[in-house]
Amino acid sequence: MQPVAPNWRTSSYTGTENCVEVADNGPKHVMVRDTKARNRGILAVQRTSWTTFVEYAKQG
Repeated sequence: MQPVAPNWRTSSYTGTENCVEVADNGPKHVMVRDTKARNRGILAVQRTSWTTFVEYAKQG
């Protein structure tokens, strides 16, 4: 099975490059990286943890 190439995207609410990019097209993990320092590393989070985080963030 071939690994899935990350499909990086930023939030549609972002007007500048001061944010994070998310790649959520992988089967097991959601990857997050800093837009201004893409070469400094990637944080890989389990899908269930990411979903919990996003739902919490939506509560404001």
